[in-house]
Amino acid sequence: MTFPPPSPTTLEDMQLNIIARVNTCVTHANNRLAINLAQPTISFDQRGKIAGCARLQNNTLKFNPVLLVDNYATFMSEVVPHEVCHLLTYTLFGRVRPHGKEWRSLMSQLFRLTGHTYHKMDVTKVSGKTFPYVCECGQIELSIRRHNKVQRQQQRYICRQCSEILQPL
Repeated sequence: MTFPPPSPTTLEDMQLNIIARVNTCVTHANNRLAINLAQPTISFDQRGKIAGCARLQNNTLKFNPVLLVDNYATFMSEVVPHEVCHLLTYTLFGRVRPHGKEWRSLMSQLFRLTGHTYHKMDVTKVSGKTFPYVCECGQIELSIRRHNKVQRQQQRYICRQCSEILQPL
């Protein structure tokens, strides 16, 4: 099988290739590190702007199907190894910083990747409704979750630039 395989045309084929890539990454890690990480449970129900998520305690990986369709090659080359390394880090080191030195070391050692905390994918299709807030710097958009917390008086948000409390527009 050549890597990366030709881009499939259906979501189902993409998902099957992601599952195969996860299995390959886990097998590679098990062989290189002489461990026995079980193949994780995989789902494609991650929502929002997150490309993938590792559920450490139950050895599960979740992937965002909307972002997968538009960023298939990136998922195959970066997102899958990124998430697999989270499971490996937890297995080998327990609770440590999510993108700390242990995780970065595994990314480099196993997959020759630098490992970034955040992806740079276009999230326009998965971005939810936002609400305008203002401070000295100007207008800032807050997510519906943050907006609702402000409305319920559960949270106040402060501008990172001017340190002023954000106010609804």
